[in-house]
Amino acid sequence: MDIENNNKLERAKKRVEKIKGFYIHLAVYIVINSFILVNVYISTMGEGESFWQFPTFFTLIFWGIGLAFHGAHVFNYNPLFGKEWEERQIQKYIEKDKREADKFK
Repeated sequence: MDIENNNKLERAKKRVEKIKGFYIHLAVYIVINSFILVNVYISTMGEGESFWQFPTFFTLIFWGIGLAFHGAHVFNYNPLFGKEWEERQIQKYIEKDKREADKFK
């Protein structure tokens, strides 16, 4: 029983560390991108250029995509290969094994 509780504790600690890592990543994303956007805004206003250009948001967009994948991994969100998909695959392989076993009976 003690080993089981230790395993649960270790899994919980790892889970909390993953969540903590994601929130640190999110905080760094917000701080760095805010700094970049403010600097670009200030530099474009002085020169008369437009702030609303793709290169202005390049880091924000692509880092945001990476952050979204990080969050999906941490919070176990997978719309393509979710629990229902896993169950269907498990049933498929169980049925296949049964058919293979029935050949030898």
